[in-house]
Amino acid sequence: MGPTDFLDGIEASVSMCDEKGITTYMNARAAKGFAAQGGYALLGKDMHDCHPSGEVLAKFEALLASQELNAYTIERDGQRKLIYQVPVFHEGGFKGYAEFALPIPWELPHFVRK
Repeated sequence: MGPTDFLDGIEASVSMCDEKGITTYMNARAAKGFAAQGGYALLGKDMHDCHPSGEVLAKFEALLASQELNAYTIERDGQRKLIYQVPVFHEGGFKGYAEFALPIPWELPHFVRK
């Protein structure tokens, strides 16, 4: 098993792009979720072309420029998800973003740990 093979077996969508916005990785769930847009054929494609113009495209470009965390929740087809877009750094340099789309329950417990 390779170092990322386990990601194909989890109930979350995982994708990555490089610092220019080129798609570099998709797990099986991400490929299935983006099947209508091409699935695995999106690998090597510029994500600027995948985002609608306007606010969504502007947010994507701002993230690439700021290299900051972006997290929010969505609802689609009766399922609530946490979208967690985290910048990836290696050897001191920005390498792109990893996006995790994690299904979450409607009622999510919150714990304060000390």
